[in-house]
Amino acid sequence: MSTTDFFSVVLNQRAHREFAAAPVDDATVETVLRAATHAPSAENKQPWEFVVVRDPAVQTKIHDLTEAAWNANGRAFSETRLTPELLKEVDEGIAGGGYRTAPVLVVVCADLERGLPATVGSSIFPCVQNLLLAAGALGLGSALTTLGAAAGAPLAALLGLPDHVVPQAIVPLGHPVRPLGPPRREPVAEHTHRDRYGTAW
Repeated sequence: MSTTDFFSVVLNQRAHREFAAAPVDDATVETVLRAATHAPSAENKQPWEFVVVRDPAVQTKIHDLTEAAWNANGRAFSETRLTPELLKEVDEGIAGGGYRTAPVLVVVCADLERGLPATVGSSIFPCVQNLLLAAGALGLGSALTTLGAAAGAPLAALLGLPDHVVPQAIVPLGHPVRPLGPPRREPVAEHTHRDRYGTAW
């Protein structure tokens, strides 16, 4: 991959909340996961575990857990924090059924026997970022979601996770219904300081 290709992938990474019906084969999923496992991890413990869910019945239960959490307090909390446009997009992804169209769900978990609970996120979320970028490089859509993972015990029971393996994120994966433009980002200079906080870049 050229430098131009790399920055094109990074600068165009977006959350996709609606997916086409086209399948994603195991080889492609494994390529994405292999990229995920090349993220840095504390002490090189590589505490990630992935559960790739294709079973429609299990997917439905995962989506139901996510939607229940959204309806219980997620939406009300988000109403005070998100712009109306973004709230509408997230609502359509969760309650509108957009995420339910993904042919693959990747549940990213942390093995707490290979990572400390206090710091395991610093290993898991770089892994998830690699997963998202790899998906984009292959022309797939994806999204980082954590609401369903917060369901905790019901999700762990559904997936047969042992006690030391804890869900951290759920990534829907599939072919996007439509291409999305680049994400909206504030200029780097607005959040960059030279030598001391408050000194303009």
